[in-house]
Amino acid sequence: MNTATGAIDRRDAIDLTATALMIGLTLSWGLNYVAAKISYTGFDPLFVSFVRAALGGALVFLWCLWRRIPLFEKDGTLLAGMAAGLLFGIEFLLLLVGLEHTTVARNTLLVNAMPFWMLLGGHFLLGEHFTARKLFGLLLAFAGMVVVFSDRLDGSGTLVGDVLSLGAGIVWAATNLTIKRSRLTSVSAEKVLLYQLAGAFVVSAVALPFAAEPIRSVTPVATAALLFQASYIVGFTFVLWFWLLRRYPASGLSSFAFLTPVFGVLCGALLLDEPLSWRIAAALLLIGVGLIIVNRPVRKQIIG
Repeated sequence: MNTATGAIDRRDAIDLTATALMIGLTLSWGLNYVAAKISYTGFDPLFVSFVRAALGGALVFLWCLWRRIPLFEKDGTLLAGMAAGLLFGIEFLLLLVGLEHTTVARNTLLVNAMPFWMLLGGHFLLGEHFTARKLFGLLLAFAGMVVVFSDRLDGSGTLVGDVLSLGAGIVWAATNLTIKRSRLTSVSAEKVLLYQLAGAFVVSAVALPFAAEPIRSVTPVATAALLFQASYIVGFTFVLWFWLLRRYPASGLSSFAFLTPVFGVLCGALLLDEPLSWRIAAALLLIGVGLIIVNRPVRKQIIG
């Protein structure tokens, strides 16, 4: 299908294809926590955000040129794209600043509460009806994530950091809702991503002068971790995410966000020798059951 002119094959429920892709995406995003942690040894988080937006945007733009994906047509998406870009940039600014003032566990937990806001917004703005079954499934998935961090949710965070982290999750949901409610669903995923990377570039450029030490210690490992985030995470996984968002229910896709911190802990254990316990198995069970409940298709009653 031509991403610029072809009809979009929209689905009413999460199928096996979307499930497999979302598991792959959340695994990649969990690995991104490790890459970010490594890159921070050489670069300030605001500098990382700036480079990710600039380099990732350049790679996506070159991909569009190679595939001849239209980017500058008058399709009525400019205002919505600017709004999504601004929200995207603010989201990551809140996340990074919040992380500076609270623990990683609390930050991750609060940011990835995003599916609750998507479920609420989807009910009022997208016609994705809120049901007791979906709420129960999300509560199970959220409980699984709490289990992962139950041994680390101490009082070391601050109110400012927690509020900023919670705000990042709310703005994340607002970004997705903006895309779903606008004509951005009718253009290519690459163009949607470029709108957001442009917004992130502007926001991070404005915030960068406030970084105490943008470049801390340039090392091959820190540089490789930064390039991994810019090329693979931004240049590939984000495009795939927005491609899925155009075709599947937003609340169903967003429910998979609960897997990201779990995979982050698993990747941290494997690559950074961080502790791994029974909580991971319990969390995966709760999250898996919760996702099945949220995304199980409603059986249609046959009359007659």
